[in-house]
Amino acid sequence: MKGFYGVIGLIYMVITSFYISPRAVVKNENITTKKTERVTDTKSEKNATVAVSSSEALYQSIEFDPEHELNYEVFSKALTGFENLKKAGLLTGESHLLTVCDFSMSSNTKRLWIIDLNDKKVLFNSLVAHGKNTGEEFATNFSNTESSRQSSMGFYITDATYQGDNGYSLRLLGMDKGFNDAAYKRAIVMHGADYVSDAFATVHKRIGRSWGCPAVPRELSQSMINTIKGRNLLFIYYPDQNYLSSSEWLKA
Repeated sequence: MKGFYGVIGLIYMVITSFYISPRAVVKNENITTKKTERVTDTKSEKNATVAVSSSEALYQSIEFDPEHELNYEVFSKALTGFENLKKAGLLTGESHLLTVCDFSMSSNTKRLWIIDLNDKKVLFNSLVAHGKNTGEEFATNFSNTESSRQSSMGFYITDATYQGDNGYSLRLLGMDKGFNDAAYKRAIVMHGADYVSDAFATVHKRIGRSWGCPAVPRELSQSMINTIKGRNLLFIYYPDQNYLSSSEWLKA
């Protein structure tokens, strides 16, 4: 009998050695929960990456000159107007050229870009003049009034070309009511000018100024005009809060 009880005790010890405490089970459950939470976090991070806006993705794919890069916020606004004007049928479905003038910049810098959105290339990056009464080196005053000799901010659609007092020129149709819709009547056009040059800026500390037209370098004017003529978009940007909050083409 003594031997029998000894065997029973040995079996009991073996069985109890495989007993798992409730605390250990809870610990394993916590590990599982943390792993599940981490997987969820990883998915959220991936979704955030995918959520990068289409305008930002497009901007990042365009080959800008690092020393003359168009500001992203300006590009984004120009693209919003481009898409809205397309939806309104004012630009053709095939339109893929975006011309942007950033008049918040010094006139001595290359503040005009012509961008091919399909090929993601900058076709032109150039100096561009503002109006005589808009400011000296920097633009500060804008007008939609005839004979003001001031620039007008906003969205334009390029129209037909003609030979005028300033040579080969491109008519512009203002799309923003109250801001630039008098452009055609005011004869606000794109044309070439000798005073839009680095040489002029070296002498006068700024490039020359127009009577409100976005004048460009004489040697580039014909090729630039021929590139964007015929219902393409031109956007003259300035950080005027009244304009930015009221333009119908900037509504997301």
